[in-house]
Amino acid sequence: MPNDPHRPNPAAPDLAPTQEPDEDNDDEMIGTLLSRRHALRLLGLGAGATALGAGGVLAQRSGGAGQASAASGLPGCVVRPAMTEGPYFVESEPRRSDIRRDTTTGKLSAGVPLTLNFVVSRVAVGGCTPRGQVLIDVWHCDAQGAYSGVQGNTGNFLRGSQVTDAQGRAKFTTIYPGWYRGRAVHIHFKLRPLNASGKATGEFTSQLFFPESVNSAVFARAPYSAHGTKADTPNAQDSIYRNGGNQLLLNAKGDPARGTRPRSTSA
Repeated sequence: MPNDPHRPNPAAPDLAPTQEPDEDNDDEMIGTLLSRRHALRLLGLGAGATALGAGGVLAQRSGGAGQASAASGLPGCVVRPAMTEGPYFVESEPRRSDIRRDTTTGKLSAGVPLTLNFVVSRVAVGGCTPRGQVLIDVWHCDAQGAYSGVQGNTGNFLRGSQVTDAQGRAKFTTIYPGWYRGRAVHIHFKLRPLNASGKATGEFTSQLFFPESVNSAVFARAPYSAHGTKADTPNAQDSIYRNGGNQLLLNAKGDPARGTRPRSTSA
């Protein structure tokens, strides 16, 4: 049976995770769908100040920035839903672009190559401009559904952080995530703007999801197929995805044989 990252030993037989109410339960629906104004308020920001966006987090409306809401006076940018951090976040993840290798063992995580491009923007009444000096943390499970550094697992594979450049950009090289029981295929991320002394002044945490057709194509290949060729929880049945996950669905391009590159939405 597939492995379960909730258990200390990833090689142990799979058991269904305990569904007890717990704010650290990755299966517990905690996130909320935030309006643009509420998201600005959550970050301690107001009109003319800054907000955050990356990949599917902040995107232009289909009509473009010129069709801003007259009622709100804000540009045509939509802050997408915050979602639960889950139980597997580790503070002070290694600063690096390529997160595939476990720096404690030197082992490279096997899987379909995946490139994540984040674009972080400053949101003001006049429009969206690049936002540098934002710390981005990314973490997810490996092809067999296991996370590093938690629940008795060691190492730091598939974990990393970067600070956005002056153009608000950061690129991560990783592998396509696997799956584990009770959750749709996903990647966690956290955004924290830094002040001049390097201190975080806000936080936005959410998750990225993938089209089912891409999941199927990837999981039919090794090493994913050894774990199971189909995730037990599709997007439509995932309690967290149903809380706005369709707005965080990556538009992946490429193919499993050569690697996949989700198309991030620039703000």
